[in-house]
Amino acid sequence: MNVTIYDVAREANVSMATVSRVVNGNPNVKPVTRKKVLEVIDRLGYRPNAVARGLASKKTTTVGVIIPDISSPFFAELARGIEDIATMYKYNIILSNSDQNKEKEFHLLNTMLGKQVDGIVFMGGNITSEHVVEFEKSPVPIVLAGSIEETGKVPSVNIDYEQAAFDAVQSFVEKGHKQIGMVIGPMQEPINQEKKLNGYKRALMEADLNYEEDYVVEGDYTYDSGIEAFEKLLELDTKPSAIFVGSDEMALGVVHGAMDKGFRIPEDFEVISSDNTRLSLMVRPQLTTVVQPLYDIGAVAMRLLTKYMNKEKVSDHTVILPHRIENRSSTKQ
Repeated sequence: MNVTIYDVAREANVSMATVSRVVNGNPNVKPVTRKKVLEVIDRLGYRPNAVARGLASKKTTTVGVIIPDISSPFFAELARGIEDIATMYKYNIILSNSDQNKEKEFHLLNTMLGKQVDGIVFMGGNITSEHVVEFEKSPVPIVLAGSIEETGKVPSVNIDYEQAAFDAVQSFVEKGHKQIGMVIGPMQEPINQEKKLNGYKRALMEADLNYEEDYVVEGDYTYDSGIEAFEKLLELDTKPSAIFVGSDEMALGVVHGAMDKGFRIPEDFEVISSDNTRLSLMVRPQLTTVVQPLYDIGAVAMRLLTKYMNKEKVSDHTVILPHRIENRSSTKQ
């Protein structure tokens, strides 16, 4: 049988209110009484009922996190930042994988709300108007992490993805490259179609270089799609001498695809990746990459959520964190 607060109170010969104060860390309990109650709790193995406490306080101290794929180093690093700040503020996490499936995202959203979470951190590649409608109906605050929503209605934490792509391509231009390829993630995602691609185009335009559609190859963030993208670029009459890649995993595919064909990196192709996950250091040559502060994006998103949950003042609900380029061995120094 489950041990209840009533059992603890009876065994310790105190009121249930006193047990509740001890469990919740209320200082208005005599040290002797607190010690006695804690001993009984330990002996009986009592565990407070989070659901019952939530009904009483209208808070469950639980946060839902909806993530596309926890096995991805990109999202795992984001999730770690979320979890660390949640722990700091004494919130528990319910983590669910959405597989980038819109119907599953909505199902998980409603499931989280059914579990009476106090707030939700949401990560997804394509935040549609339907998502915004669902978010606005939510009785608890929702914050996006590493995901953009063009209207600015939903609180979010990101970097300036367009500027990051611009900086990467401009660094190629400054080294004298004229043919610059791009391996980009799914074009249905605004981060790719409306941010990274625009940054790529803008860098070419400012350098008086023509934008050629064949130099942009779409992948799906996976290693295999990076290999396939490199093979497509290799088929061009005039091959690129530099390639900007939209994720570290795809960049590994590009680098290994080039090596498998007998090319050298960076002598034959210079490569700049995105994100700066641990994968960027696990390949040889190590990847020059746009440093996206993934842990910080998760941490700041969770801190922003705590402000909404606790009715704190929020000065800016669209947070843009700084990025930089970390030069390593996949580009010439």
